[in-house]
Amino acid sequence: MSLIVSFIQKKSEFDHNIGAFSGVLRVSESKISKTMFGKVPFAYVLFAESSGREVGFALYGFRYSSFAGQPSIWLDDLYVDEGMRSQGAGAALMATLAQIARDNDCTHLAWTADARNTRGLSFYHRLGAKISEQRGTRCFLTWIPDWGRSTK
Repeated sequence: MSLIVSFIQKKSEFDHNIGAFSGVLRVSESKISKTMFGKVPFAYVLFAESSGREVGFALYGFRYSSFAGQPSIWLDDLYVDEGMRSQGAGAALMATLAQIARDNDCTHLAWTADARNTRGLSFYHRLGAKISEQRGTRCFLTWIPDWGRSTK
């Protein structure tokens, strides 16, 4: 739990530094324990490792569309340590999320990114993600990975 909290702290510092977060971080290990490792997990986490240490994480959950009759994945946080960016950790995390989406018959992955995070937006664009909407500095992104099949 402490590792998850540490990555959430790093992500909040990154967001604060680009002007995307000015609130108070209220996460704690006990909240993570209750909400991610309780009877009903409300979120899941993936870690990217390099040389035996964690260098990035993705925090995500599932949503359900009654109209589609299928789930999708909501990516809440994606963060890679500054010194490890552009070395494949983010791409590996996103590829794993795409596989989880495929395995669970999800229609797509979605998330938001701050428009000031130009490097992140460029990365998402290279994956094939599209900005579906923009409200102020908040970009809403959708990605339908090419997994070689149409949704049912």
